[in-house]
Amino acid sequence: MNDQFIRGVLFDWDKIDNDSYLKRIEAFQGIEKLEFTNPITFFVGENGSGKSTLLEAIAIAHGFNPEGGTKNYAFSTHDTHSELYKAIRIVKGYRKEKWGYFLRAESFYNVATQEEEYADLIHPSVRYHEKSHGESFLALAQNNLQANGLYLFDEPEAALSPQRQLTLLTEIYRCAKKGAQFFIVTHSPILLGVPNAKIYCFDNGSIHSCSYEETESYQVTEMFINNRNALLDRLLGD
Repeated sequence: MNDQFIRGVLFDWDKIDNDSYLKRIEAFQGIEKLEFTNPITFFVGENGSGKSTLLEAIAIAHGFNPEGGTKNYAFSTHDTHSELYKAIRIVKGYRKEKWGYFLRAESFYNVATQEEEYADLIHPSVRYHEKSHGESFLALAQNNLQANGLYLFDEPEAALSPQRQLTLLTEIYRCAKKGAQFFIVTHSPILLGVPNAKIYCFDNGSIHSCSYEETESYQVTEMFINNRNALLDRLLGD
């Protein structure tokens, strides 16, 4: 039985203008629905393939602030989100999440600043700006991970060392085992290795499921590690 908070999304492309760039994204061509059956779902693909655009749309349609944060965050520094959220309908499960967070690498600074402005005596600030970028990014994620929570992460590896990525992988896996659900856009072959995850690839003109070993993140990393000298000679040779 599918007991996820978000069991799928349905697309209604008639709600998007014909001249919108969204209708030119190859991965979205002909898509009518996506199903989510696993506690952890990854979106992977080349830059510009639409994966972050869809993650953002799911977050907004579910009530999160476009720039990130919890559902209690209501601020805007610069509206850049697409209109895709207007064209999707979220298929909800019978369970309701107890907590949630939308974490975006590109707007992390704005969210950390807003966290300080929202602070009061009862809810003191964690002061993420006083830590290194990587430390604060991981701390924000860890501070918001709870059992039975809903989490949407856009490239969480951006500020993290390989070791810290392993730490985050462990936290995600343990939280998912306690009833949480994750949607994660990533290029990290480390994070993608978490067990029992569903991977949706946005390359080759459609959104389709793939295995860990079929992801470009894994294949390019494996090729570089196993053939570093020959690859560098080919790329850098005169």
